[in-house]
Amino acid sequence: MNMQPYTEDQNDALQEVVNIAMGQAGDSLARILGNFVALSVPRIRLVTVKDVIKTVTEMVDAKAEISAVRQAFANSLRGEAIVVFAQAGADDLADLMGYDTELDQSAEQELLLEVGNLLVGAVINGISDTLETDLSFSAPSLMAERTPLERVLVPEQLSWTHALLMEVNFTVEGRDFKCHLLMFMTEEAIDTLRGILDEFLEGI
Repeated sequence: MNMQPYTEDQNDALQEVVNIAMGQAGDSLARILGNFVALSVPRIRLVTVKDVIKTVTEMVDAKAEISAVRQAFANSLRGEAIVVFAQAGADDLADLMGYDTELDQSAEQELLLEVGNLLVGAVINGISDTLETDLSFSAPSLMAERTPLERVLVPEQLSWTHALLMEVNFTVEGRDFKCHLLMFMTEEAIDTLRGILDEFLEGI
């Protein structure tokens, strides 16, 4: 597969669409946390299955254990979204949400699922609305809890050889909270998205 699957115009359009969708996710998170949420400039790149661990490790910069929530999305575009919580951020989340006491494991898991679902839902709906395409997403599931990152994404367990990876991180100033939203689109979705972006550009 061409390691530059899109034209310059298509790349610019995709960056704009992802910026809008990730911004909506940041706004949604800020509302439930009651704090200003800063987000990075989204990064978009094509990754191979053999390089996925190296690429994601560089993006997430996880030097300790992480927790992760995953959700599949389908219809016009198919892929998977993963929200990665740095462990310190996951621990800080309960306090940000207004809990006065330390949560037990079950309650902490529910909180991670809630926040993961909020972020993924906002991004998928934002992409769907902006591109006027039909997307749906599954219920969230806990992918990992207090686990080293290299044990979360196992190349041998992935069903693709290349994927379009989109990443953004969310932080709260003055707090330990930090999470990364990763979206992987399959090879088929990469090709489908090319046509959707062309239609979007024609409508501008």
